[in-house]
Amino acid sequence: MAQLYFYYSAMNAGKSTTLLQSSFNYKERGMEPQIYTAAIDNRYEVGKVTSRIGLEAPARIFNNETDLKADVLDLLKEKKVDCILVDESQFLSKQQVDQLTQVVDELKIPVLCYGLRTDFLGELFEGAQYLLAWADKLIELKTVCHCGRKANMVLRTDENGKAIADGDQVQIGGNDRYVSMCRKHYKQALKNEQ
Repeated sequence: MAQLYFYYSAMNAGKSTTLLQSSFNYKERGMEPQIYTAAIDNRYEVGKVTSRIGLEAPARIFNNETDLKADVLDLLKEKKVDCILVDESQFLSKQQVDQLTQVVDELKIPVLCYGLRTDFLGELFEGAQYLLAWADKLIELKTVCHCGRKANMVLRTDENGKAIADGDQVQIGGNDRYVSMCRKHYKQALKNEQ
């Protein structure tokens, strides 16, 4: 039975690595996974999912205009698709999350989404909000703060490593711009910058 999964975490918990491992597992069993990633994520290469440990795979891209159900239906005309894997799923819109529920419910294809739950201000991303609400399975991938506690917040920093407490929700970056922290150290870092 197909289901919608949401694997969520703070940054640097291995979301992309886990997605790439899932894709490998499907292929190893003779199945055909299809990977999607957000067009906005250009840290490595557009149209490619790349993990920090060096694994990578080509991916179809989605942007705000992409109708994911229609795209999957087009793919099914060309090839078999046994699973959909979505990296950077926090960038999905409410409508796109609904389209993915239709892929699961109507096309009976499992969909595994991987993304951030919250932004650098502790606010839900739109994609994460609706995945948390509508997914059949929620799986938290954990990473740790410098103190050893579970990191559940993402701190945005400037070029000098100073905490940033305002700005646009989306600003693409990696370890150079973001640090995963526990709530205590996240609040402390923001307080120190006021």
